[in-house]
Amino acid sequence: MRVLSKQDLFDLVDGAAIFSAGGGGDPEIGYKIVEKLFSEEYNTQLVAALEIPDQAKVVNFACVGATTAIDYDSQAAVKTLKTLETYTNFSAYATIPVELGGFNTLVAVDVAARSGISVIDGDGAGRSVPEVHLKVYTIDKIPLTPMVIADTCAENIVIIKKTYDSKAAERVARILAAEWNQSAYTARRILTGVQVKSSPIQFSLSNAMKIGKLLRTTKKPIKEVLKETNGFKLFEGIVDNVERETIAGFTFIETELKGTKEFDKKQFEFKAKNEVLVAYMNGKLSAIAPDIITPINPENSKCITAEKIERGDRILIIGMPASKKWRTAKGLELWKDVLERSGIYEEYMPIETLASR
Repeated sequence: MRVLSKQDLFDLVDGAAIFSAGGGGDPEIGYKIVEKLFSEEYNTQLVAALEIPDQAKVVNFACVGATTAIDYDSQAAVKTLKTLETYTNFSAYATIPVELGGFNTLVAVDVAARSGISVIDGDGAGRSVPEVHLKVYTIDKIPLTPMVIADTCAENIVIIKKTYDSKAAERVARILAAEWNQSAYTARRILTGVQVKSSPIQFSLSNAMKIGKLLRTTKKPIKEVLKETNGFKLFEGIVDNVERETIAGFTFIETELKGTKEFDKKQFEFKAKNEVLVAYMNGKLSAIAPDIITPINPENSKCITAEKIERGDRILIIGMPASKKWRTAKGLELWKDVLERSGIYEEYMPIETLASR
């Protein structure tokens, strides 16, 4: 167990955002969560999954909805967790983030600290993902329900006892988020201590903090980050056009760039559904989910979330391999379904294969 410092958590915000694929919520809200935790003198305890008793209960916690609409209220978030505990008649031993993102990872940290419990050094995706069921737990057939969904003030709370499958639970959560100003809190996917040791992506928060520290302390941070993550610089250029629409609990974004520097006279395009899902250079596939495609602000080397990108912005695009679990047949099958429902029909090719062409 490790008590995290304020700097640790700021590094976590920046590092988790690198793995967010331009989603996962606004890192600026993540910074505010950190500031408030320390101003109110809460301690954040990070614990490895291997330290969790086998019969302990661990709860996944996150916000769901369109990235442009995310708001946050600590008291309402904690109330959401407590509602699940009351319904299931247990006390959570720890929370675990559902994904890596500059905001959504910190939500699980905040709820844990305010509830006097630990947060697990791991997450359910190793990146940010656009749909509730799109987690490695689904590969392992761990039920998403029971699930508690609340609006951002916790004035309306719905308990989902059971659904036919995890995809059905995603539809229910998304419909409610869309009704509640495109955003909701969810406490769901209860893991035992045994399951938390094998199913999630392990040590991802420690890894994100390491990436955040590289961004903060090195002279060529993106070069160091790509070295650490086996990633690639996909493009650098100026945004020529952005189309954005928030509907049905998602933010859909299509962005076109004109190249600069070594990408002069080249064109780049990416499509996002909360997170960037696919990218093309000069009309040819450059990267595709589950591999991670993240827009970066070249001035400070930090992630710029896709919903904030505007015409005329200078941005750099990096790509990183997804966690191995996503590259299994079952993992790719889950992603293929999400991609096709987003109008993306390209077959998956590993980013390292595409980069070598």
